[in-house]
Amino acid sequence: MPMPSIEPGDSGARETSVCAVLVTHQPDPQTLAAALGALAPQVGALVLVDDATGDPRFRDFCAGYRDLQVIPLPENRGLAHALNAGIERARSIAGITHVLLLDQDSVPENGMVCALKSALDRLGRREKVAAAGPRFRDPRERRDAPFVRIRFPFNRKLHCTEACPEIRCDFLITSGSLIPLAVLDETGGMDETLFIDNVDMDWCFRVRAAGYALYGVCAARMRHSLGASRRRLPGLPRGIVVHPPRRLYYMMRNRLLLYRRAHTPRAWIAQDLPRALVKLALFSIVVGPRRENLRHMIAGLRAGMAGRVEPPPGMSG
Repeated sequence: MPMPSIEPGDSGARETSVCAVLVTHQPDPQTLAAALGALAPQVGALVLVDDATGDPRFRDFCAGYRDLQVIPLPENRGLAHALNAGIERARSIAGITHVLLLDQDSVPENGMVCALKSALDRLGRREKVAAAGPRFRDPRERRDAPFVRIRFPFNRKLHCTEACPEIRCDFLITSGSLIPLAVLDETGGMDETLFIDNVDMDWCFRVRAAGYALYGVCAARMRHSLGASRRRLPGLPRGIVVHPPRRLYYMMRNRLLLYRRAHTPRAWIAQDLPRALVKLALFSIVVGPRRENLRHMIAGLRAGMAGRVEPPPGMSG
């Protein structure tokens, strides 16, 4: 099937100081075209970092968009590496002071970048703010995902209301986060040893420990898909997001690596331990391939407990 063309839409004012950094790996062409079309009129520069997609049609697709700067990575070294590569390219572009981080499953709505930038500028005049993120909705859900404040035993899930234009939170997903380059200069970029899972959580914990705030911006909206597929289970009306064994390895390994870090909130560790046990049971007993799932999760737990950042079983990198 041929790649579709990009048709930029009318997405409100352009924030010329913002560079969007979009990471892809074997993307869905229709979703990617929608994302690029929505981003193009909202930002001053657009960088796409491709993690070794390998489809020649994808190269033709990118070449057809004249303002798109493409960084083709020869091998998949993980989301964190790709984000850092895009951030470094953004630094080289004249006039860029902020990066908007996105993945291939996210499509900004009209005016999202302007709303994020306006809120970040306003809030930054009264306190140190590391990032602002949009409210988002998974197309399979009936309402927007909440912003989260980490508490024990249960998190506070905060939804946008008319009386609350911004919500201070403890965590933002990477996709949609608008970050000043000056903050990245001070706190560092994404941790490449984590490869993919918990990259955003680690960065958020790190900047919060450094005295920065994070905000969700209710006027900024985005469509974003969490996970490739869901499986319905009795007693779980929303079902569970299904992951391949390799991804389960990183989920288990990285959560234990975060447990060892001083900037990780103790309350999050206490409530995450039961989640890890539930995930271990579900994917080794209920969701197949059970044997491979269990093998990869146990390997991840062992690596995490030992503080090792080795790759999954059967992988050399």
